[in-house]
Amino acid sequence: MYLHLGQNVVVSEADVIGIFDLDNTTGSHITRKFLKNAEKAGRVKSVSDELPKSFIVSNADKNINVHLSQLSPQTLLKRIEAKRFD
Repeated sequence: MYLHLGQNVVVSEADVIGIFDLDNTTGSHITRKFLKNAEKAGRVKSVSDELPKSFIVSNADKNINVHLSQLSPQTLLKRIEAKRFD
């Protein structure tokens, strides 16, 4: 199954490591360092030009990728749960 992150961007649910709320997690210096290092490595991809609400860490092709999404973590979780009950 695939998770739609917005703006025609999808990732395999099996590759998703975590979905994080940007407002709640970027207060930590560890999270900021992780995001900074991922950006330096060219692993951060913005899904939209809108202000991001969440970031999704995935492990596609044995590479850690970070997607910034305008969708909230709750919306993404609902999309995952809706597929499981179909």
